[in-house]
Amino acid sequence: MREPEKLIALCKEHKIYIQTHNFPDPDAIGAAFGLQQLLEHYGIQSVICHEGQIDKLSSVKMLDRCGIQMHDYASLKAELQEEDRILLVDCQKGNGNTTDFVGDEFAVIDHHPTYKTVEYAYADLTITGSCCSVIADYYRILGVEPSVQAATAMLYGLRIDTLQLSRGVTAFDVEIYGYLFRYASSQLLTELESNNMEFSDLKAYGTAIDHIRVYGKVAFSYLEFDCPDALIAVLSDFILALDEVEVTVLYAHRKNGYKFSVRSERADVPAGTLIHTAFDGLGSGGGHATMAGGFLERETLEKLGSDVFAATQQLFMKVLEKDYSAAL
Repeated sequence: MREPEKLIALCKEHKIYIQTHNFPDPDAIGAAFGLQQLLEHYGIQSVICHEGQIDKLSSVKMLDRCGIQMHDYASLKAELQEEDRILLVDCQKGNGNTTDFVGDEFAVIDHHPTYKTVEYAYADLTITGSCCSVIADYYRILGVEPSVQAATAMLYGLRIDTLQLSRGVTAFDVEIYGYLFRYASSQLLTELESNNMEFSDLKAYGTAIDHIRVYGKVAFSYLEFDCPDALIAVLSDFILALDEVEVTVLYAHRKNGYKFSVRSERADVPAGTLIHTAFDGLGSGGGHATMAGGFLERETLEKLGSDVFAATQQLFMKVLEKDYSAAL
């Protein structure tokens, strides 16, 4: 339930740590930054923190141009105490992409489906296209005007997570888009959206294309090297753009396992449920109906067969054939 006054009251007289999911994307960054500035309006100091690298050019540029400071968990371990208050944004406790930090996760604001029930002092779990939309609505409810930087960051995060209002978007997102547009800088937004591909990204595109295998309307591909989470997601969208494809599964190697990205444009094949079911008892996975992610430890997947790519296909096809035969 959206009660920003209650959240503000719970944060009063505490130093707040705003935690995003690991490897934060523009929606997580924009939502966390918007919330940080809103709390500051009420005299509440907060620190935005995360686990993992911010290694996509678009996110790095966003931090620089909007003046956003984020701190890696490793740099905070020495100061965090069990009683410190952690506010989860664009993630939930117990998810595979959310590291359990030292501290009390007293509140959560997220727009993803819930796969594990956790009790919080404050919870706002709204299924919508962007977490930035939820935070922006707090400004609207409280009658606080967002700064140009916060409004632009939230508008950018909204645009990226909904693929320019074409994926997973709701009427609420569109309404908030109009609200943020009044306060955002069109020039800054253009800068954030321009020239976000690096030369090294071309290798990933080429490899993903070479490895595509299509079964009915389902496409699989992989990268045999490490790759930023954000780029894996972009490649999944790229493959989904093929006319013959309606569901994509792509993974990339990590040092200790495999990072997965799933996309679906079929209403009868929710991506989050698909990967959550496929990885049940094996690893972590979940997300929206249109886009989702997950992770499997190397030893877990390799136990399923010497051919990791074939084992991956078998995991997902088993679920698709059993529960979603219309997708084949």
